Amino acid sequence: ERCQRPHWDFRLLLAPDRENYTKNEEVMLSCPAGFQPSFTHVKCGSEVQSVTHGKRVYREVWLGRDSRGAWIRIRSSVDCLEVVQVVPGTFEISSTSIKLNWTCRFPDACQGMRGMCQLAVAPSPPCEAGEVKGEQMFHGQEGTFTCSALQPLTDYRVTIDLPPSTTLFSWLFTTDEAVPDKPEELWLDPNTGFLSWKSLPSCKGEIIGYQLNITARKAGDSGFLEMERLRLNGSATEHRLPEHSPGSSYVVTLRGLTAAGAGAASVREFRSNCSDSPQPPDISCRSVRDIAPSQGTAVLPLSPIARPSEAAGEHQLLVAAALNSSGMESVCSGQPQLSNGSAYLAAVLNLTAPTDFVLGDGSRGPGYHNAALRPGWDYTALLRL
Repeated sequence: ERCQRPHWDFRLLLAPDRENYTKNEEVMLSCPAGFQPSFTHVKCGSEVQSVTHGKRVYREVWLGRDSRGAWIRIRSSVDCLEVVQVVPGTFEISSTSIKLNWTCRFPDACQGMRGMCQLAVAPSPPCEAGEVKGEQMFHGQEGTFTCSALQPLTDYRVTIDLPPSTTLFSWLFTTDEAVPDKPEELWLDPNTGFLSWKSLPSCKGEIIGYQLNITARKAGDSGFLEMERLRLNGSATEHRLPEHSPGSSYVVTLRGLTAAGAGAASVREFRSNCSDSPQPPDISCRSVRDIAPSQGTAVLPLSPIARPSEAAGEHQLLVAAALNSSGMESVCSGQPQLSNGSAYLAAVLNLTAPTDFVLGDGSRGPGYHNAALRPGWDYTALLRL
């Protein structure tokens, strides 16, 4: 009684390797590096297929030795299986780390297994990325391997191997983008009025744009604020500041943008037709008359701030608890909602001529409330076009 060579996984190595095997002859199976056969020992056997006229008819079968040492009938193919299984869908990738889950299918074959993370491609100057240090030894049948302290938008190769030279898993990863660095160079040409900056490198992600905020304060009237919020394309390196009379000041905030969001801001203050050396920001006050604490009112002398081309625009009167310069910019650039918060919309006006406005008279309208002022509180009122 004989068995023919089985037609299993073509990668299987049989020892002895023959076309026919005798009954009860044991055969050892092995696989290429990184793989393990579902049975390491098999043998030729036979079983009764049918009985005809009292005579038994046998057919050849293959038996495999299980983990307990018992011989069992092999009813399907014997395959070469990966020793370590890593499911691609479970990868967790950020701008600074790579995390994957692993499972060892054959615990006896995983002794001494280790994971490593290496820089696959060095980034082009001016971008830099150092080599990743260290390796991690694996223990047990499953676990998590994490490469940390990585550079954004950089290629790394993660490998799991068995010393001295068996690679069980190898995969090339690219870390996610991150927000860009702060623009370091920002200057104003006093002759042309152009604000310029050095373009940011795409080390942490493609620079898809710049966010430019300009707060202008009129010369001789520092209570007047004009704010401009711009989104410029990623190739821009300059922008002309709005024209104002000599001595006007500008607070400029510039941020780079990638797909991950806006980076840290570079903030400078300039004065028109003056040196572009940084100037300390300040907030000045305008007079308020006829304050009536008992009634929660104060009279504000308001003047139009619309240019002729913007005469149809509305004026919004914003009120907030006393602010510093950064808080003032936040309130001016935002969209305060009527609430019990620290900032609110007190009135919507159409100023065509100077007028005395009574702040805190309790009047209401769509989205605004001219709420009474609280005695003893400090307030900042801002008029926005």
